[in-house]
Amino acid sequence: MGDNFQFFDIILFGMIAAFLVLRLRSVLGRRKDDETQGKNDERFTTEAHENDNENDNIVSLPSSEKRKVKQDQKVLDPEDKLLTEVVNHIPNFDKIEFLVGARTAFEMIVEGFAAGDRKLLNNLLNKEVYGNFEQSIADREKDSLILENTLIRIVDCQIIEGSVDGSDVFITVKIISEQINVTRNNDGNTVDGDPEHITTITDIWTFSRNTNDKDPNWELVATRSVE
Repeated sequence: MGDNFQFFDIILFGMIAAFLVLRLRSVLGRRKDDETQGKNDERFTTEAHENDNENDNIVSLPSSEKRKVKQDQKVLDPEDKLLTEVVNHIPNFDKIEFLVGARTAFEMIVEGFAAGDRKLLNNLLNKEVYGNFEQSIADREKDSLILENTLIRIVDCQIIEGSVDGSDVFITVKIISEQINVTRNNDGNTVDGDPEHITTITDIWTFSRNTNDKDPNWELVATRSVE
């Protein structure tokens, strides 16, 4: 009889031990999940704050998209003669970051021009270039025309020239893009372009920045298209 009770006690303790092991694994599992969730929440919050700080009207080149660039790609080759003068005036200049910002500015300016967003354009262009853009927008509005622009993609963006004039730094980029441009009248009829046709366009844009100015933004100071 005593042996039976002893055997029962062994079974009981075994069941209790198994229950405690399962509880421990359950708690550890939940804690791990909770920690992972916490990290995900923190990452999402950080990215949200970064997005909150973005300004829709001003683009600093380099732009906030620099986080997408790999760290080992951010070093400018000191023997890059094309940008030697630029680096001498802006020691921390980063070619990759600049190109990322130039692409962002290109997208905003192209879309802003089509939408007739004068405020946006005024913040990104110098007086001369803005005057040309504004005149084109005014002529379009006078004729009751609507420009529809779809920027399909930027095929390539590369620096083709860098120079310095006093405290002014100039960088010229060649941007190849695929776009659909259609001009319509008030009735919605197409007066120029083809909504089904994608056109490859090559633009030569020059950005400038005064190194003595506290404003780190680059302005678009010259544009031309290559046929």
